Amino acid sequence: MRIEPGDKKLQYEGRIDWTNADAPVFVFPCTFVRMRFTGRRLSVYVKNRGIYWENYLGCILDNRQTKLRLPDEGETCIEIAVDSVEGSRKNGEEENGVHELLLFKRQDACHEVTFLGFEIDDGGEILELPPRPDRKIEVYGDSVSAGEVSEAVEYTGKPDPVHNGQYSNSWYSYAWMTARKLDAQIHDVAQGGIALLDGTGWFHAPALIGMETVWNKIHYNPEFGPSADWDFAQYTPQVVLVAIGQNDSHPEDYMKEDSSCPRAVYWRHRYKDFLKKIRGKYQDAWIVCITTLLEHDSSWDKAIEAVCREMNDEKVRHFMFRRNGKGTPGHLRISEAEEMAEELSEYLEGLNIAW
Repeated sequence: MRIEPGDKKLQYEGRIDWTNADAPVFVFPCTFVRMRFTGRRLSVYVKNRGIYWENYLGCILDNRQTKLRLPDEGETCIEIAVDSVEGSRKNGEEENGVHELLLFKRQDACHEVTFLGFEIDDGGEILELPPRPDRKIEVYGDSVSAGEVSEAVEYTGKPDPVHNGQYSNSWYSYAWMTARKLDAQIHDVAQGGIALLDGTGWFHAPALIGMETVWNKIHYNPEFGPSADWDFAQYTPQVVLVAIGQNDSHPEDYMKEDSSCPRAVYWRHRYKDFLKKIRGKYQDAWIVCITTLLEHDSSWDKAIEAVCREMNDEKVRHFMFRRNGKGTPGHLRISEAEEMAEELSEYLEGLNIAW
């Protein structure tokens, strides 16, 4: 039995391009579709467009996580083994043949994937899911927010290993971990290598693109075609995390060299403008500015602190982790992301947020 993308019993989360209701496009990490169903057969139909790295989808079936390799280009049908997975349990008894699936985007805009539907047993049934939580967060960040290289746990506290995308998993990003701890929905507007300003950072070299261009888009990687704006009316978070300031030191760490130089003053001005733009979209949201445990010079955190004070907005805050900027020379692994999520969720729960 074919399950079309528009089936009302499916649940979606994330910034999704619904221009074609029969072929929604997943762009950002943490974007997912969830389904509860009966039967012993499951297939997923997708179309991938890859730019770099190997591309994978994340699959959590009955609480067991695997990754699904995608073709570099084109449509595919992926069979997902169900027989070896026990049914979910309720009141201590197995509900034979009842399963729950979470199919999600592990990576950033190194690829875009179009979801074309599921197929289950002809005698199977798609079931209602519990309602989604009322709490909502949104994240603007870079590779750490996307969970890049998070599964390379043997390199915890060390530089990254050579990789081709296989270790990146948004499920293990501090962003999604924090959302799960808070029982919140998440939109994770995160892109590896991105800085605030166009012309800085690492994303889309040599024509570098910054978050100032990406933040209000659904499509933003020029390799996939023209950009497209996001409709902010579709999602209103109570909390916005701004995790920008780590890649901004490339190609020149001017904030470290002289925090009062014209470029440093200009960066703070543009960062403040960025916060004002977010406030313009979400008038009642708490905006929490952070960087991460990934090593960087403290001058960037001081710059963020100064801007937050200048905002003179009770709901704009700057949060520092215990090992902020000193935790690791490489991307955050699972335990380090967990450390961040624990501290951040505790801090957010302590705020007077109207969840």
